[in-house]
Amino acid sequence: MKIAGVQMDVTLADVPANIARMQAHLQETHRHGAQLTIFPECAATGYCYESLEEGMQYGEPVPGPITEQMTATCRELGCWTVFGMLERDGDRLFNAAVLVGPEGVVGSYRKVHLPYLGIDMFTTPGDRPFAVHEAHGVKVGMNICYDSAFPEPSRCLALEGADLIALPTNWPPGAECVAQSAIATRAMENAIYYAAINRVGTERGFRFIGLSSICGPNGAVLASSQGTDEEILYADIDVAKSRRKHIVRVPDKHEIDRFADRRPEMYGKLTEPHNLSTPRQTHS
Repeated sequence: MKIAGVQMDVTLADVPANIARMQAHLQETHRHGAQLTIFPECAATGYCYESLEEGMQYGEPVPGPITEQMTATCRELGCWTVFGMLERDGDRLFNAAVLVGPEGVVGSYRKVHLPYLGIDMFTTPGDRPFAVHEAHGVKVGMNICYDSAFPEPSRCLALEGADLIALPTNWPPGAECVAQSAIATRAMENAIYYAAINRVGTERGFRFIGLSSICGPNGAVLASSQGTDEEILYADIDVAKSRRKHIVRVPDKHEIDRFADRRPEMYGKLTEPHNLSTPRQTHS
């Protein structure tokens, strides 16, 4: 599969304009042979809302009108897309990523790790297990932005069989190290493809840094943006590489398998509950 990542600006609170731009980009990436196109976090809605009530005005159910419009374009082109939006579920609002294809919603993800920033100050933390979905023979897992700062989500998705993790993100200044180092690490440590697609532009005083990248199972950067211009990245996914966890560097002399060599019985501390206060709890 050839994939694309669209590093683009987003207009706060203008869902029709954002959807129209994503649909136009899908037409372009399709012309370049991409079968899956990834857009930034909250690409459909914008991110820097200042209250739950304000964000709720632009949240929609999944499936819903936003996913139906994106499905129509995917059906026309025979392609798939991952994009960010705000998902409204009753009186709760989630920062969500959705995988849509020609037949509709294939899967969705609700952001688990929430920074004290933008709409994440008010959304409900993700409440579903990490899951993998199939698009054109590629097993795709989704995380969002801050999730990439934690090794556990990508490891869970890799253990579920992901070939590719799609990370829609809204990295602001301060996230440069994550953008430039953590994405390649997440790909390498799980022997999977990892596509981190950031937005650019500004929203209510917050600037977004771009620096999108697509990395391969050995951690090599396959495509990257070096700045804050709108840009489209392309890369090829070879599932044989992402599914080969046993790596032979020198036969009978140097071989590793980061899944088989794990020692889960030694990791119990990772799953112990903690009583630390998050910035969000401190401010509330």
